Amino acid sequence: MGRTALIVDDHPSFRASARAMLEAEGFDVVGELEDGASVVEAVIALDPDVVLLDVQLPDMSGFDVCAELESCEGRSGQVILVSSRDLSDYGELVETSCACGFLPKGELSGELIAALLA
Repeated sequence: MGRTALIVDDHPSFRASARAMLEAEGFDVVGELEDGASVVEAVIALDPDVVLLDVQLPDMSGFDVCAELESCEGRSGQVILVSSRDLSDYGELVETSCACGFLPKGELSGELIAALLA
């Protein structure tokens, strides 16, 4: 059985391309969300191995979502933050979050995801 993934991003075109890339890498995409409000509930219900989480969501930041996930009991999956901006734009916010890493959307690849999850 392959790894499972949840994609959280407010842009349908990014969700579609991320889904195609993840599925090509052997992931089973178990859900897609367009805002941060329901991420914790979805993570509890779906228990994905990885959450691909946009930093800039319409209702809250990916860092706020990470803070909520960090206190979520029973969560076993890892979080990878993604953004159209560079890592340097977020300073230490990425390092102090519960995320295992950060990828610019333009560089998203199965190889880089695998490296972060290793």
